[in-house]
Amino acid sequence: MRTVYLLCIAGWLASSAAFSQTNTPLRRDADISQYLQDLFPVQTEGVDYQAIYDALTQLYANPIDLNTATRDELEATNLLSERQLTSLATYRAGFGDLLSIYELQAVPNFDLATIRRLLPFITVAGSRGLLGALPTPTDNYLIVRYERILEEQKGFSEATPDKKGNFPTRYVGDASQWYLRYRYSRPRAFSFGLTLEKDPGERIDWHPESRRYGADYLSFHAQLQNRGRWKSILLGDYQLQVGQGLILSAGFVLGKSAETVQTVRRPTLGSRPYTSLTEFGYFRGITATYALHQRLTITLLASRIRRDANTDSSGTGLVATSLQTSGLHRTQSERADQGSLMETNLGAHLLYQNRHQLQLGLTVLRTTYDTFFQKRDQAYNAYEFTGTHNLVVGVHGGYIWRNWNLFAELARSSGSATNSGGIGFVGGALASLTKKLDMAVVLRHYDPNFHSFYGNAFSEGSRNSNEEGAYLGLKYTIYRKLSVGGFVDYFNFPWLKYLVDKPSNGFDYLLQVRYTPNRQTTFYGVYHEEHKQKNLTVDKQKDVVGTARRSYALNAEYTLMRGFSLRSRIQWGSFVYAGQPASNGFTLAQDATWDYRRFSLSGRIALFGTDDYDSRQYVYERDVLYAFSFPAYFNRGVRHYFLAQYNLSRHLDIWVRWARTDYTNQTAVGSDLEQINAPHKTEVKLQARWRF
Repeated sequence: MRTVYLLCIAGWLASSAAFSQTNTPLRRDADISQYLQDLFPVQTEGVDYQAIYDALTQLYANPIDLNTATRDELEATNLLSERQLTSLATYRAGFGDLLSIYELQAVPNFDLATIRRLLPFITVAGSRGLLGALPTPTDNYLIVRYERILEEQKGFSEATPDKKGNFPTRYVGDASQWYLRYRYSRPRAFSFGLTLEKDPGERIDWHPESRRYGADYLSFHAQLQNRGRWKSILLGDYQLQVGQGLILSAGFVLGKSAETVQTVRRPTLGSRPYTSLTEFGYFRGITATYALHQRLTITLLASRIRRDANTDSSGTGLVATSLQTSGLHRTQSERADQGSLMETNLGAHLLYQNRHQLQLGLTVLRTTYDTFFQKRDQAYNAYEFTGTHNLVVGVHGGYIWRNWNLFAELARSSGSATNSGGIGFVGGALASLTKKLDMAVVLRHYDPNFHSFYGNAFSEGSRNSNEEGAYLGLKYTIYRKLSVGGFVDYFNFPWLKYLVDKPSNGFDYLLQVRYTPNRQTTFYGVYHEEHKQKNLTVDKQKDVVGTARRSYALNAEYTLMRGFSLRSRIQWGSFVYAGQPASNGFTLAQDATWDYRRFSLSGRIALFGTDDYDSRQYVYERDVLYAFSFPAYFNRGVRHYFLAQYNLSRHLDIWVRWARTDYTNQTAVGSDLEQINAPHKTEVKLQARWRF
C-alpha cells in the first residue's frame, strides 16, 4: 500500500501542475463559482439558486472527510457517478483509510478532472503527508460585508404629501445593507455560528416588546457531533435532509440541471446548521441524533419560530391567508406581517442503514400554527392547506446493488381540515450501465392535497403538490475529453395552478456537449427547451394556451498563461405563447480572471438585448465569498463588474466588487419603490474576513 501511495504522489507532482500553484490553496472560493456555472449553464424556472449556493458554501466551509464519509455525504457533492462511489468504497474496504487526498489517483475509475472538481469539498482529516501528520482543519473566522446601490431609489426619496395630506409609502430604513457572520467549527466535531443581516430599507431597532433585537435578521447555532452514541446535538437554527426530501429537505437540491444524472437523488445527511440569509424554510429550537445501535439511529426535533404572514380580521376572527418568504421588512405593512404567525414543529426520524447496501427510514413531522390558516378563496386554492395543524408521515428506502442505486420515499399528510389526506411519492434509480454510460430514472406523484411544508423532493414545480411526472437522464463519455448528456422530463398538473386556470401538462428536455482538449481549455454547448401551459388574455378573452421557452448557450474557457484565464459566452433564447409573436433575447459575455500571489482580479463585460422580460437571460456572476449573484438581463444594455480580492495577511482577506448596468432603451430602472429615475444601476460591495 505504501508503495502505491508513493507512486501516486510522484505521478501527481509530475503530471498535475493545476494542483500545485504557488501560494494558492487547494480549496479556492473561485471553484464554487466555477462549479455552479457548470451546473446551471442556462436558465431554469422554479430553481432556488440561493439555497443551492448556500448548500455548496456550507459544504465548502465543512469539507467531507474521505475516510469517514458515508456514501450519501459523498453523493451530496453531485460529482461522483455510482461506479466511482462503488470503487471508492471497495478501495477503502481493501486498503484502509486514504493517507492523502492525492491517493484518489489510485482509485479505479477516478480521473484528474473529477478529482480537481472534488478538491473544494473534500479533505482527509489527520492525514499524513510528505511533511508528517496534518491536523484536522478548523474554521474560525469573522466576515463583515457592506453593500449599497449608489443611485437613489424611490423608496428612499423624500415623501411629499398629496392634496389630501397623505404621505406616500417609503422605506423606514436607509439604503445600506449590512451582513456579519462568525463561525467556529471543526468537521465532524463541533460548530458554532452567528449571522446578522440588515437589508436595504430595513431599520436597526432594539424593541424587545415587539420582538426586534437590533439587526432585522439574526441566526444562531451551536452543534456538537460524535460524542459517543450522540451523533449530533444542535441548538438554534437548523435544517434536516432526510430520504428524498419529501418531508425534510435541507437545501441540497439541484433537480434538473446540466448534471443530468447525479443531481436527481437526494442524500440522507441528517441535521445541518442553518447559516443561509434566506429568512424562511428552517427550524429554530433543538434537534439531536442518537445511535440506538451500530446501524440504527433516531433523530428528534423540536422547533418554535415566528413566521411572516398576511393576516385578515375582517371575518369572524383572525385568519392567516399566506406566508411571506421574502424576509424583507422595509415598509410599515411588511413590518406588520413580521412574525405574526407562531409555528411549532415536532418530529422524529428513525434510520437503519447497512453502510454498503441498504437504507430504511421512517419520518414523522407535525406542524402547528397558533392562528387559523386559510388561503384566499380562489379556485386554484381549493386543495391548499386549511386549519391549524398538519401531520406528515413517510417511509423512505434505498438499496445499492453493484453500480445500481435504487431509492424511493412515500408519505401521507393529514390535518385539521377536510382537504388534507394526500399522498406523495418519488422513486427512481441511478446506474452506471458501463464505464462510459450513466443513467437516471425518476418517477413522482404528488396529490393536490398533499401538504409538506419542509419538503423539496424532485419536481417541476416549486412545491411537492399537484404534480406527477417521469424523468430520464443520460450521460455518455465518448472518450475522456468528450462527453454528452441530456434529459427528458414529462409532467402533469391534475388541478389548477396560479395563472393556469385548468389542469395542464408539459415537458422539457436538455442536451449538452462538453469537450476538454487539455487542462487549459474547455468548450461546451447546451440546448434546453421547455413546454408548459399558461393563461393568456387576448381581446379580453382569457384562455389556457401552450408556451415554449428555448435556451441556447455556447461557452469557452481557456488559460492563456499561468494565473490568467478567459471565459467567453454567448447565449440566446425565446419565449412564445401559442399563436402569438415570440419574445427573443441574447447575451454576449466576456470574463477574465487574473491571480497573482495574494491578489485576484476578475471581471466581465456583457452586452444584452431582449424584447421584454419574458425572454430574460440569466447569467451567473462571480461574487465575494459566501455571496451570490445570478441576475436576469432584460431590455437592452451593457453590464460590467469587477471583483478584487487581496490577502493582506494570513489572517485578513479583503474583497471589493463593483457592478453597473447601463440601459440604452429606457430612462428609468425598476418599478414602484425600487424605481431609479436614471438609465443605469450601480452596485458596490465591500467585504472583509478575519481568520483567527
